[in-house]
Amino acid sequence: MWLTALLIPGIIIGFMASVPLGPIGVLCIQRTLSKNQKAGFVSGLGAATSDVIFASAAFFSLSVVVSFIETHMLIIRIIGGACVVAVGISIFFKNPVVQMRRNRSGAERLWPDFVSMFLITLANPTFILIFIALFAAAGISSAELSILDGLTAILGVFLGGAAWWFALTFVVNLFRKRFRPRHLLWINRIAGAAIVILGMVVIFVKSVSHGMAP
Repeated sequence: MWLTALLIPGIIIGFMASVPLGPIGVLCIQRTLSKNQKAGFVSGLGAATSDVIFASAAFFSLSVVVSFIETHMLIIRIIGGACVVAVGISIFFKNPVVQMRRNRSGAERLWPDFVSMFLITLANPTFILIFIALFAAAGISSAELSILDGLTAILGVFLGGAAWWFALTFVVNLFRKRFRPRHLLWINRIAGAAIVILGMVVIFVKSVSHGMAP
């Protein structure tokens, strides 16, 4: 019963939470194209790990955390958006040829990809509110379930996120060999610009809407 009642709904929730192609998705695509699928997928796992933390806070009804986020929503948005903008600027000016040489020399390191994506995702804890809504829509409540049941649902969230990032990077990687260094340079610039714009939207649009709120 736990498989159909908790694990599978958890997988669906994790998948749905990961699908929207925001700055995290753009960054995973950029890393897959400039490095390889492994780097893109590991980056996605970093985001999925952050989602586990958010889902845990949402599922176990950590009211202190949720209340803190709602109270300090504006500053959290600004900090998270600033982190995204900084990453976008870094990608915009990054030389893909240097990365290609590192890949060929076997000097590729995956842990920075995981850690950086984990921290970027963690910088936007408003995702907790998304998981609260998704758990409610799925009819999953911590008041009716044990801790073990909750951990099963959260495991599903991680597996669902991992499945999405694997599928995305797998499809993107199919086209990677068609790109030459000059193409990758433009991809870096486009991806970097897109990430900067998304970060600015998070900062300014949310700040304006917060300022207009009664």
